Amino acid sequence: MWGNVRKRKTSRIDTLIGQHSEVLGDIKFSGGLHIDGTIRGSVYAESDGKSMLSLSEQGTIEGEVNVPYVVINGVVIGDVHGGEHVELSSKARVTGNVYYNLIEMAIGAEVNGKLVHTPNPEENSISLNQIDPLEQE
Repeated sequence: MWGNVRKRKTSRIDTLIGQHSEVLGDIKFSGGLHIDGTIRGSVYAESDGKSMLSLSEQGTIEGEVNVPYVVINGVVIGDVHGGEHVELSSKARVTGNVYYNLIEMAIGAEVNGKLVHTPNPEENSISLNQIDPLEQE
């Protein structure tokens, strides 16, 4: 809050998985990943805190998603962990739990599971070194 540098999501796409492509196995990436095809495995982002996944209307993920910024407009069968921001567009279909810090959900999006708010620990923690209620002189 006071002087903290806010992490920005990546807006460019570094990796594209085409509509007629199918990946069997887990994917670990950094930067931007756009999926038009099918992933049969989990999708993880490097721990840089600014990677982004976008899943198009034609895209499908059968596995866990763990990415700071997530935009879903396709099908996910598995849990979604969006550390910073999750956006569920009108054609999004999630069968699994969605763990989010901030969420946007359009009319028509479906979640067959739980929505679980997981606050960002950096925003909620107060260091005792910053505030001393019993100042001693």
